[in-house]
Amino acid sequence: MTRRIVYAAALAAFLAASALTLASIIVPRWISWDSETASGSRIHYTYGLHKRCSSLSGSCTHFPEDVDCHGGDRYFCSMWRSVGFLMNFAIVMEGMTFIAFLVVILGGKQMRERGWKVLSCMLLLAGVIQCAGMSLIAYLYDNDDRFFPGWKLDTSWIFCTISWSVMVLTAAFISASVYLVAPEGGYELLPSDG
Repeated sequence: MTRRIVYAAALAAFLAASALTLASIIVPRWISWDSETASGSRIHYTYGLHKRCSSLSGSCTHFPEDVDCHGGDRYFCSMWRSVGFLMNFAIVMEGMTFIAFLVVILGGKQMRERGWKVLSCMLLLAGVIQCAGMSLIAYLYDNDDRFFPGWKLDTSWIFCTISWSVMVLTAAFISASVYLVAPEGGYELLPSDG
């Protein structure tokens, strides 16, 4: 069964992945475009889940706005907002997973012996939710006309990819440790004479 040190290592990896998830939501750099004008000045556009930034205006605006979501762009807006929802839902799942980690680690030997199933499932679910959001962004990047050559998947997309990968690997690590790591010591029940 799983030892406390295994859960502590898994918790450390989970917290790092959760920080990347949060950064991917906050930093508005899922997709970006850089160009240089004839005069040598740089033009930079970035799309985040909730903001669009431009070096021309020097500011960020809310995105997508209602004006961005008419006609054929309704499909794009629905997909983009779905990614925002999925990533926010992933943060909620990660909060619940953190509480589950605390309960399992502090709950005693029996909780550590049995809690791995719940933790692995929660980690896997959080990873799958993020993977779905990341995949939708990659789909839009490949198929939407607004992303012509020169646009690229940027930092937030990479953060999300690393985060869900670490979540899935951590779930596999916890599951494998159940079978590969010797059980922790402790009191054993005395056999009864009948």
